[in-house]
Amino acid sequence: MRMRRDILAEARRGFRGAYIGVGLFSALVNVLMLTGPFFMLQVYDRVLASQSVPTLIALFALAAVLYLFMGVFDFVRSRILSRVAATFDARAREAVFGIYVARGLSPEGGKYRPLMDMATIRNWTSSPAPMALFDLPWFPFYLGIVALMHPWLGLLAAAGAAVVLVTALLNQWLSRDPASRAAQGEAVESRFATQAQRSGDALLAMGMITNVGRRWSGMRKEAAEAQQLGVERAEGFTSFSKSFRLMLQSAILGLGAYLAIQAEISPGMIVTASIVAGRALAPIDQTISSWSGTQRARISWQRLKSYLDGVTDEGEEMTHLDSPKGQVTVEHAWKMAPALHAAAPSPTPILADINFTLQPGDGLGVIGPSASGKSTLARLLCGLWLPDRGAIRVDGATFQQWPTDQIGPAIGYLPQQVELLSGSIAENIARFDPKAEDSEIVKAAQMAGIHDMVLEMPDGYATHVDSDAMPLSGGQRQRVGLARAIFRMPRLTVLDEPNSNLDAEGDAALANAVQALRADGGTVVVMAHRPSAIAAVDHVLMLRKGQQIAFGPKAEVLSQVTRPRAVGEGG
Repeated sequence: MRMRRDILAEARRGFRGAYIGVGLFSALVNVLMLTGPFFMLQVYDRVLASQSVPTLIALFALAAVLYLFMGVFDFVRSRILSRVAATFDARAREAVFGIYVARGLSPEGGKYRPLMDMATIRNWTSSPAPMALFDLPWFPFYLGIVALMHPWLGLLAAAGAAVVLVTALLNQWLSRDPASRAAQGEAVESRFATQAQRSGDALLAMGMITNVGRRWSGMRKEAAEAQQLGVERAEGFTSFSKSFRLMLQSAILGLGAYLAIQAEISPGMIVTASIVAGRALAPIDQTISSWSGTQRARISWQRLKSYLDGVTDEGEEMTHLDSPKGQVTVEHAWKMAPALHAAAPSPTPILADINFTLQPGDGLGVIGPSASGKSTLARLLCGLWLPDRGAIRVDGATFQQWPTDQIGPAIGYLPQQVELLSGSIAENIARFDPKAEDSEIVKAAQMAGIHDMVLEMPDGYATHVDSDAMPLSGGQRQRVGLARAIFRMPRLTVLDEPNSNLDAEGDAALANAVQALRADGGTVVVMAHRPSAIAAVDHVLMLRKGQQIAFGPKAEVLSQVTRPRAVGEGG
């Protein structure tokens, strides 16, 4: 049974003690912040009056020790927050990454970048901004110290603090909307720029760079204007707050001097009151200065929490079933096209009422014209998408009932567009499993017919590949992807147009791989791009406009195909 899971709550678990520790060290730091003002008070009122050098030396030695402790305590609380940020990131990053990749495969997914929000939260947590928030509750304590020197000084400091607080609230209120609009705009223009980069060859070939660049510039302009508005407002409040704080300290100096002339306070209290009042307002000033970053972190947290809301757990609560054998049952499966907007009419089915069963060792070729639903069926058979109606079962269990760590290794999948991740050829074939044996990697490469090709490369299986700087041709990439799909002889292998970039040698290797998988008891489904792709299968499913036209033995179904091109037309 799958349970609802709060990934962020799990990542934060156990941090209460850390926050309490930061609060305690913040208390010590703020108390020790009085070292300087009171040292100055004693120098003016005691040392200068008594002309005592030993007293001055003793006071300085005491102040130095207190400053040393304050520095240690401040370092410790900074380290705690830094460790909290690192621990939160370590606990949540793999789960967030997995959900990000999985949702990117859905028809509606891939529009949000949660990993960027994770980085924003981590960077903010380890920045000085949280410490300013921990110092903020101490400003009444400092105001109380000033008031103890003289009520009028305390009243003036409190009035100044009220002005600074109102400034902080106005800053929050007026910068919230620009910050939100800037964050949304940056996400949109960043996604558009990524899409343009991936289509760079087509944009250059067709002279679209100028038009697309103009479109991106318009998106960027909206985000930049919102960001600039928020920054200008924040900078305005920050400048006002700093100027007002300096003016307030001068006003306290002036009032203190007047009270000293009236013999109501000692001369030492003049400077002491000004410094303590400045310290009282410092956390507010720091909070205002870092407010734009705090706003971004808050927006990132809310966005990430909304993105992860309702995630189901596939962990220990799920019962591990017997190892998959490869029986596949498709029970009247339907898949609808996603609605473009809320007011859209009823969605159109991409696949409608697909129904068939495969036994372990069967080979199925799926044929049909373009847009017949072959690639959609491939994704459904791998569990990447779930049917909107009906069910798809492997050994009697739906994909929701299989633990991912159990069903995943038992599935091989070769998509139409093969993307190899940054790493060696061996790592890509082994699915980045650090426990993979060299013999397993070589076996998969030999089955895919790329062993000799890999050995001809300067670094062999250690040759580095990268999707952004790929040393492999399209056909070589597809064959490495095939080796990855058949690694460790999966029980269910789905190949989506596996020979679209292959030559005759590659076609032969593909047919041999399909035969070997079937001979080992695995079930193989091939989405046919050319007739040669289904040479090694024994069943054929024909689709047209999402409808199941025919299913059965290959010879029987192919005899119903009046036009040979119907097998090889893309989809």
